[in-house]
Amino acid sequence: MNAFQKTEASTKQRGDAAEDQALAFLQARGLQLLVRNYRTPGRGGGEIDLIVRDPEGTLVFVEVRSRANARHGGALASIGVQKQRRILLAARFYLHRLRTWPPCRFDVVVVEAGQLQWIQAAFSA
Repeated sequence: MNAFQKTEASTKQRGDAAEDQALAFLQARGLQLLVRNYRTPGRGGGEIDLIVRDPEGTLVFVEVRSRANARHGGALASIGVQKQRRILLAARFYLHRLRTWPPCRFDVVVVEAGQLQWIQAAFSA
């Protein structure tokens, strides 16, 4: 294993740990996990870290972002327009499988320097 592979693996491990932490946080607040790491088929598609349902029935698409520190704008700043488009694409793809579309929302959970921040309705379609 080379140095790049070690860094990549540790970055993936940190991302997975942040998703675990975010999921536990959301479940403790009554949200129910429907899908984890939902991906659209094909190249260039989107991915959604967590799809959950809140107690009122709203379908929540959650992007989890993790950074060791706030340099370069931090985790929240890393969700640009292109990333939002990919999340929206994946959400539409997911919704087309459903008979009726429930109310939806796009949340972000930021895990930065050990602190978790839940931003509800962080962006909209």
